[in-house]
Amino acid sequence: MEDVESFSLDHTKVSAPYVRKCASLYGKKGDIVEKYDIRFFTPNSEFLTTTAMHSVEHLMAVEIRRYLDDVIDFSPMGCRTGYYLSVFGNHSVSDIRKAVSNALTAAKEYKEVPAANAKQCGNYRDLSMEEAKKVIEKVLSQGFNLYE
Repeated sequence: MEDVESFSLDHTKVSAPYVRKCASLYGKKGDIVEKYDIRFFTPNSEFLTTTAMHSVEHLMAVEIRRYLDDVIDFSPMGCRTGYYLSVFGNHSVSDIRKAVSNALTAAKEYKEVPAANAKQCGNYRDLSMEEAKKVIEKVLSQGFNLYE
């Protein structure tokens, strides 16, 4: 079987919320891509609804780029316990945690989810600012740990 990084993480031993660097990839032309596990909920104990996950994804697609340069993507985990953040370059886990916390703090002040329309989203009816705010407030009240 291929070496899948997330399958090698012992999901029974982690406690969320946390930020963890899970990969540093080096391209043939010298590019560096880092991937971070932005875990909102402890695996196998709690998970995001699809509406909350989708809504936070939209909010963070906008806000994370205000606090962090060279963002490639902020995408949901299939298990619905958090997100993956991919960025170009070298960053500290502490800097990523700060950027994510700042972006979430800004996102919870929105009145509506960005791009909540048929032209910009493939499932625009499955968005809720109310659900996103509940999740964001819960995660921010607990604070993100650094998982090294």
